[in-house]
Amino acid sequence: MATFLPSIPLNAAASQQPAGDEKILFEAVNRERAERGLRALKWDATLAEAAKRHTALMAGQSLLSHQLPGEEELQVRAAQAGARFIRIAENIGEASAVEELHNGWMHSPPHRANILSPQLTSIGIAVQQSGELFYATQDFSTDVAELSLREQENRIGKLIEAKGLRVKLGAAEARAECRTKEDTPQLFAGAVVHFETADLTRLPSDLENLISQRRFHTASVGACAPSSAGGFTRYRLAVLLY
Repeated sequence: MATFLPSIPLNAAASQQPAGDEKILFEAVNRERAERGLRALKWDATLAEAAKRHTALMAGQSLLSHQLPGEEELQVRAAQAGARFIRIAENIGEASAVEELHNGWMHSPPHRANILSPQLTSIGIAVQQSGELFYATQDFSTDVAELSLREQENRIGKLIEAKGLRVKLGAAEARAECRTKEDTPQLFAGAVVHFETADLTRLPSDLENLISQRRFHTASVGACAPSSAGGFTRYRLAVLLY
């Protein structure tokens, strides 16, 4: 008989590849996805490490919970294990056999939704036996590329160039402006926009609106370290318009 708690919904030293019980569950997940035409999840050793730590606590305390007493919440645990993500989700369960874990998850709508989510890209799994029960954790994420400041600036700069403006990347004044929190023009700029985002494929709406006014001809783009996002990865930038 398998027991499960509701999954944590979408809003993150383990082996580099799964083996044993973890491999059984990993292959079962990707088999389900393949049957539905979904992209296979990648194995993420950092998520597996986070899952391993959590599963050990559940097995040690004979307690099924997404957050054990004194334990950090999921996104913090995943970040502490080294994961980088813009979305995080978790399935947990206990059962008398490993195969029952996957079957139980697939018959539980919220757990099934995580396994079959097209938005999720990576997974780490841990299984630990305690007595006659197997405890297990599946941690899922939508991972994010680790980009240098220049790479971040380049991606936003190309979007701005496509709007017809000349672009300066990595200028000292733009990077300095990024580190401030004031949306006031600096160094003779006509306007400045600060933003944090997990998506570098589109410009924020307020920047789009300023560019559409056609009052500006040049943009200076600067990136800097983001503020704390509770484990979620975000990019922080400032754009000066002239």
